[in-house]
Amino acid sequence: MGSSIIDLEFLDIDWLKPPTQPPGKVSYSQAVVDILDRAAIIAKRDESPKVGIDHLLAAFAATECSVMQRLREEYGITSAQWRAAAANLLKQSDAQPKPAAPALPQTTREYLSPEEAATELGIHVQTLRAYVRSGKLPALRLAGERAIRIRREDLQHLLEPFQPES
Repeated sequence: MGSSIIDLEFLDIDWLKPPTQPPGKVSYSQAVVDILDRAAIIAKRDESPKVGIDHLLAAFAATECSVMQRLREEYGITSAQWRAAAANLLKQSDAQPKPAAPALPQTTREYLSPEEAATELGIHVQTLRAYVRSGKLPALRLAGERAIRIRREDLQHLLEPFQPES
C-alpha cells in the first residue's frame, strides 16, 4: 500500500482459506455490503465506469473493523493516510498510457441489467439484488432464461425524499 507493506498473516487473516459457501454461491456480510456500497459511491463521484481497487481501499478506510484497527495500532496508519495511498494507486495506474476505448453511442434504454441499474443508483449490485428479492424493486425475467431486467422507471420509485432530523 504505497510505501507500506501490510502482512495479512501478521493480522491473523487466513487469506489462503477456501470459501465456505458452495461453488457459485456468494454471500456477503452487511459490513462487506456497506464497504461495497461506499466504494460504488466513491467510484461514481470519480466518474469512473466501474469500481476499482482504489475505490474499495478508500471505502475500507472508514470502517471500524478489527483489521483497520490493527493497521492503525501496528503500523500507525491513519484513515487519511490510507485514503491518500489509495488515491496514489489510481494516479500510478493512470500514468501508464492505455489504448483509447472506442466511443459508444449514448443511448437511454428502458430496461437495465442488475449491474447497470446498480451503477445508475450508485450502489453495489448485491444490494440491488437484495431489493429485488425483497420485493422493494420490481424486476422482469427474460423468457426461458435466468437473466433479469429492471425498468429504468422503477429505479425512480425506489428513491424517496430525504427528511433531515429536526
